[in-house]
Amino acid sequence: MKLLSSIDNPQDLRKLQRSDLNELARELRGFIISIVAEHGGHLGASLGTVELTVALHYCYQTPDDLLVWDVGHQAYGHKILTGRREQFHTNRKLHGLSGFPKRAESEYDTFGVGHSSTSISAALGMALADKLQNKQRQHVAVIGDAAMQAGMAFEALNHAGTAGTNLTVVLNDNCMSIDPSVGALNQFLKSSVDRYRSEPNRIYDQLERAFAGKPQPDSNLFEDLHFNYFGPIDGHDIELLNHVFQKTQQLEGPKLIHVITKKGKGYEPAETGNPTKWHAPGIFDAATGKVLKKEKAGEKPPKFQDVFGQSLVQLAHQNEKLVGITPAMPTGSSLTFMMNEFPQRTFDVGIAEQHAVTLAAGMATQGLLPVVAIYSTFLQRAYDQLIHDVAIQNLKVIFCIDRAGLVGADGPTHHGAYDIAYSRCIPNLIIAAPRNEHELRNLLYTAQLDEVKQSFLIRYPRGRGLLIDWKNDPEKAEIGKGEVLQHGERVAVLSIGTTSRLVEKALTETKHNPTHADMRFVKPLDTALIDDLTKDHKEFITVEDGAKKGGFGSAVAEYVADHHPGIRVKILGIQDEVIEHGTQDELYRVSGYDAAAITTQINSAFTP
Repeated sequence: MKLLSSIDNPQDLRKLQRSDLNELARELRGFIISIVAEHGGHLGASLGTVELTVALHYCYQTPDDLLVWDVGHQAYGHKILTGRREQFHTNRKLHGLSGFPKRAESEYDTFGVGHSSTSISAALGMALADKLQNKQRQHVAVIGDAAMQAGMAFEALNHAGTAGTNLTVVLNDNCMSIDPSVGALNQFLKSSVDRYRSEPNRIYDQLERAFAGKPQPDSNLFEDLHFNYFGPIDGHDIELLNHVFQKTQQLEGPKLIHVITKKGKGYEPAETGNPTKWHAPGIFDAATGKVLKKEKAGEKPPKFQDVFGQSLVQLAHQNEKLVGITPAMPTGSSLTFMMNEFPQRTFDVGIAEQHAVTLAAGMATQGLLPVVAIYSTFLQRAYDQLIHDVAIQNLKVIFCIDRAGLVGADGPTHHGAYDIAYSRCIPNLIIAAPRNEHELRNLLYTAQLDEVKQSFLIRYPRGRGLLIDWKNDPEKAEIGKGEVLQHGERVAVLSIGTTSRLVEKALTETKHNPTHADMRFVKPLDTALIDDLTKDHKEFITVEDGAKKGGFGSAVAEYVADHHPGIRVKILGIQDEVIEHGTQDELYRVSGYDAAAITTQINSAFTP
């Protein structure tokens, strides 16, 4: 690591000779592999952008020139070259570096990114702000991992084409998001790549024509949007990247540089293996590429996402109206089970959450029963569609909300903290959370019954469930009814979803005997059960894996305030602050609703 160890910032990088840059890239790639192998993280995308990252920081005067990354999966090399090499082993750990660019972490992180397709809008905003303030510098958006598919990216391109700035968009095209890219845009880009392979020197003609003010011999989508288009070019050729970046900085107007990279480049297991697996492989042996399992040997409960995926297939055999929809997350949501069994009834719409929800609404108008498999944090991006296109028209769509609650190392951009609060206020929605795999199957079965007329939101967390024997015969769940799991006295603990396991652990650690009820439904709330509990309980403690403000506990408190004002309600859940990254258990503790915190609250409630 002779060269890499001498780079503490891009100014150091720019002191190197061009002939040294390929060796630096080799060292940087090896460093990323060694750290991610031991500590985990997003591997494939960052390996694919090593040469691109070196060239960007070599040719642009960062941090004065503003470099905006998209998503952040591809930005590990950027972090390492911008003063965070010695801290990189703390990546995604509690109190360590964020797994994504973060403004509070470095002046080189010009914009915080965790969700896709924001880079062009952000960079254009910066460019327009500088134009108004007469500042002269470069503004570069690096958009990759299929983020160009999203509507927001096209909205930004549409504006940038006539905004009168010198914005540069670097399209890092690796034909992948987490799963393979889909859609007509992907096919258009593939055709461009095929032409690049047959005309590798085309870029020089493009540059010559641009500087001579001559139109390109053939137009394309980006040229038609008033961008100067250059490429496709080899994103692993540092010398060529340097040439193109330095030349295009001299041109006026918006520019798009189409760069071809390979996800996992330079690490044989990732480059030739399953790219979805190597997106974020966990801990692995860097020498062999063997993924190392941290979990103990033996039979384990399934992941909630797999219970959903397999249960949906079972129901789809029985109910031909069921169709599956996901915005670019078939593997992450386990909709792949449905995709494999019923390919004609399963739709990966790409990184397009708004479209996914309104597509589902359109299908519902014609008698189909769409199941939208989506992460909690990504449903935020389709909030208007949830209201305007589904709820107001009272169309029936089943939303299976994965990664609800605190997700762990991905941090604040990915925590599913807000779905209860942002959905609870919307009419015509049923909101439920299963405490275990059997309950998830029961709720999914119930949601698809013809007698249930409203949309149904089922939220469940990241990770494994509790049950080895999870394949129960699904039963109809009574809408709006909870269940008392332990009868006690004086204090009632009301949990929603898998927080019941935290409560159960707390009950083993307290000498007191409170009641514990799994409420199962946030909306409609089981007010009859609450009424019954108020007869011989003086205090309620609510526990949820969601935001305290406006969440499940707030629903209980609102009802109690109106009907039983003498009952005290203590709400445990995610605090009204941004929760950073760490393990799920660490974050439950930080947020004050782990088993120890619940035990403390129970003990306090029983204290005279």
